[in-house]
Amino acid sequence: MTAPDAPSPAPEPVEVELAEALPPPQHRLAAVARAALRVVPVLLLIAAAWVLWREFHKLSLEAVAHAIAGWGATEIALALALSAASFMLMAVIEWVGLRWTGARIALGPVLLGSFLANAIAHAIGANLLISGAIRARTYDRYGVTLTQVAGTTVFAAVSFAVGLAALSGGGLLLASQAELDATAITAPVARALGAALVVGALGYIVLCALMRRPFAVFGRSITLPDVWDAIAQLVLGVVDNAIAAAILWILLPAHGPSYVSFVGAYAVACIAGLISSVPGGAGVFESAMAALLPSVEVAALAAAFLGYRLAFYILPLMIAALVLAIDTIRHRKS
Repeated sequence: MTAPDAPSPAPEPVEVELAEALPPPQHRLAAVARAALRVVPVLLLIAAAWVLWREFHKLSLEAVAHAIAGWGATEIALALALSAASFMLMAVIEWVGLRWTGARIALGPVLLGSFLANAIAHAIGANLLISGAIRARTYDRYGVTLTQVAGTTVFAAVSFAVGLAALSGGGLLLASQAELDATAITAPVARALGAALVVGALGYIVLCALMRRPFAVFGRSITLPDVWDAIAQLVLGVVDNAIAAAILWILLPAHGPSYVSFVGAYAVACIAGLISSVPGGAGVFESAMAALLPSVEVAALAAAFLGYRLAFYILPLMIAALVLAIDTIRHRKS
């Protein structure tokens, strides 16, 4: 968590609070990173457009509609239930993060704040800034400071990262040769990448256990969570990412890749989508999944993408927008 700054006459917007955690613009490493961030999204979008055209340009709408018709009520209900469960787990992670920063809020208000922050930020993009701003607005009435909001936002982001690393790494290590053959990931690459991801996730736990004193990063004082909070981040992050991946997986044909091998491809696609900075990783995520799952029928894959986006992005965004409008009107009247 970033150390609190000296008191100022008026609180700064949460966007400023979060931005201050980054290296100053004149720092050479920061300048290189910012230059790369301008180029990488463009390159990823170009690559994604080419892959999507290659995989789907001969696809007919009739074939996609036929694949959607093959889902059945069970698959649709499961996708919606899993989406709801994922957002519930995000709220639990957020509640743990708030307590880590020293904010004491009941789980009920956190369910609302977390849902609004994640549903809107996932669809719009700029997750840290958008979700942080929504949290600041929602939790301000409960006395949560901007520093606590910033800390909670980072806590949630790290939970997602270590959970995704552990889940995908475990999947790549446990997948059999036959399961990996259904993907475009070769066995040596899968084992090496899986081991690196698992070691990285466990390394974070060890670092939190050993590094108990604050340390400076780019002039900011950082204090890591204690080992129990770090374990909670890992466990909750793994379960949350596993549920999110399952939303897409259950919409694939029954003869598709096993779940164990699927999560490896899902993680790589998620990372590509995040790097792209495109809202929701739209296009980049799909192109990466299409390239990594060549054995899945194209029409079935396109239909699964559509169902995944509707259940995990579009529907939550619509509900969050409605809830946010009602909440705003209600508090203005009061």
